[in-house]
Amino acid sequence: MTALWELWWVWIAAAIGLAIIEVLAPGFLFLGFAIGAAITGLLVALSAAGSMTLPVLLLVFSGLSLVAWLVLRRSFKGPKGQVKTFDHDINDG
Repeated sequence: MTALWELWWVWIAAAIGLAIIEVLAPGFLFLGFAIGAAITGLLVALSAAGSMTLPVLLLVFSGLSLVAWLVLRRSFKGPKGQVKTFDHDINDG
C-alpha cells in the first residue's frame, strides 16, 4: 500500500486547500505554502520525488514554500521606505 505522502494528488489537494484558506485569511502566508505543495505534488507526479522518505519530502516542501513566500513578499511589497498614511478619517463628514 502506498503512503499518502507518496501520492501526487494528495499534495495538489493540499495546495488547493491552502489556496482556499489564503482567500479567507489573506496575507500571502498560505499562498506560499500552497505554491510549495503544488510544486512538491508536481515533483512527486514526475516521479522525481516518488522514492523520497517523508522527512525528505517535508524538507523539499518547506524549502519550496520558503522560496515562494520570499518571492511573493518581494514582488508585492511597496516602494522602499514608503509608509502608508491616511489624510482623512472615514467617519469625517
